[in-house]
Amino acid sequence: MTTTQSVTPTLTEGLQATQQVRRPPSRRRRFWIVAGLFLFITCLMMLSPFIWTAMSVTKPTNVAFVNPPVFVYTPTLQAFVDLWQTTYFAQYLVNTLIVAVISTVIALIIGIPAAYALARTPGYISALLLILALIFRALPRFAVVLPMYEISQQLGIYDTTYALAIALVAINQPFTIWLLRNFFAEIPVDLDEAAMIDGCTRISTLRKVMIPLMGPGILTAGIFVFLFAFQEYLTAAILTDTASKTVPVFITTQLGQTLPMLQQAGAAAMLLTLPVIGIAFVAQKYLVAGLASGAVKG
Repeated sequence: MTTTQSVTPTLTEGLQATQQVRRPPSRRRRFWIVAGLFLFITCLMMLSPFIWTAMSVTKPTNVAFVNPPVFVYTPTLQAFVDLWQTTYFAQYLVNTLIVAVISTVIALIIGIPAAYALARTPGYISALLLILALIFRALPRFAVVLPMYEISQQLGIYDTTYALAIALVAINQPFTIWLLRNFFAEIPVDLDEAAMIDGCTRISTLRKVMIPLMGPGILTAGIFVFLFAFQEYLTAAILTDTASKTVPVFITTQLGQTLPMLQQAGAAAMLLTLPVIGIAFVAQKYLVAGLASGAVKG
């Protein structure tokens, strides 16, 4: 009898322990289901403008902007065809790419040695320069662009791609220096000292040792600067007129016009967005690795 009484509580305790072990997985499962639904709804809300634009530009013009909206229709690409055939969108796209590439190259050429110098010479002067760069970046855009407009008019370079590219270099250079400086700070100073013992100067150390190690950092900074320039509107709207007009400026000129022109604006916005999405997908591992850990771990 004693044996039976001792066995029964043991079985009961075992069943209770089994139930306690099984409960947490069900709770975790409910948590992940709720979290997944929340993320799905959030992503859907964030993508809804893009989805709505994609639907509007693929509808026939007579039903593209009716109220209530039409969700069942025969898709058409006529808006994209009209965009390429009846406007100068190809030239505006070329202007946008030229400005983005030139500003990115110049920003990196200036930013790499500047960031290296600031990372390797800590002190009051370096801190002051970084603070001034941050203040310049935080200034209202109009406070920076309007003087550039006057300067470009005086120099006779208004409405040129290189004038716009130089302006974007000046605007985005503080961000480039700050970002690259953080990457250089992650590289151990011992590598500089070892290179100089082998006979390298500061410049050759930067060129032969630092830049190869800074691959992810340079790529990260270059991608960000390229995307900033590729999507810039205000600076391009003030410093260009017709010859150097970019795609964001072209899109705004189509708004408030006829329905076909409004559809063309949506098509142009789609074509402007797709390269950005493509770059983000292709370079995501470099962006994540670069922003998370810099170039190397010392």
